[in-house]
Amino acid sequence: MKTSLIIAHPNPKSFNHAIAQKVTKACQQLKHEVFYHDLYLEKFNPVATNEETASADSISDDIQKYCSELEQSDNIIIIHPNWWGQPPAIIKGWIDRVLRFGIAYRFEGKKGEIGTPIGLLNNKSVIILNTSNTPEEIEINEYHDPLEHLWNKCIFQFCGVKHFYRRMFKMVAMSSDQQRSDWLLETEEIIKHHLS
Repeated sequence: MKTSLIIAHPNPKSFNHAIAQKVTKACQQLKHEVFYHDLYLEKFNPVATNEETASADSISDDIQKYCSELEQSDNIIIIHPNWWGQPPAIIKGWIDRVLRFGIAYRFEGKKGEIGTPIGLLNNKSVIILNTSNTPEEIEINEYHDPLEHLWNKCIFQFCGVKHFYRRMFKMVAMSSDQQRSDWLLETEEIIKHHLS
């Protein structure tokens, strides 16, 4: 199997990177080929050009590899912090540029009409692993878990994904070394459970 792993955190010593290392190791133990992308380290350009947005056939050289690997992958794993109820801007740019028409979705219908959206990622599993410093009661009751809505409803359901799992590790800034160790063990179990 093949897995695309996308991490978006500017600090290479972050807990997000520790999660990514644990995910990579767990995937390799399952004999997965891992396409690993640290968007900040790679200096991923999140800005879509007019040419890209105007034509489905215009795939820039700098994102061709991401698109090709996404099409080959059986699984997509995305790791990022919760910033203002959203992923970092660099991930939004990855969504805009890589989860594009013809790669992640298309429309079916008569010419001149918008048509019905058809998801092209329907044979893929998606796991989203987030970190947050917002207490759970506020995240759920006041903010209504915006990342769940964004990733599950707005993006991956639209793209046809049927196997979606998301885990938010909360209050990371106040967590102990033991708590982080437990979360990393849980991360390994998540990968084994969902991708075996």
